[in-house]
Amino acid sequence: MGDIIHLGKIRKARQRAADKARADGNAARHGRTRAERERDAAERTRQRDAVDGARLGPTLSPAPDEPGPPDPDEPG
Repeated sequence: MGDIIHLGKIRKARQRAADKARADGNAARHGRTRAERERDAAERTRQRDAVDGARLGPTLSPAPDEPGPPDPDEPG
């Protein structure tokens, strides 16, 4: 007599193989290499720094405990 075959295991293994093949195809078609991701991140950082460096005024208001400019309406 032959070995007992679990059809559920075979079906699940076939489905896993199909899913892996589809994932590999998507990664090859749409994926990016690590170097590409790092290059794009560096470019975004460079652009952000260039924009921040070109600002004319302060970017943050003073903290509440830091003295700001004197109030002209306040005596003294």
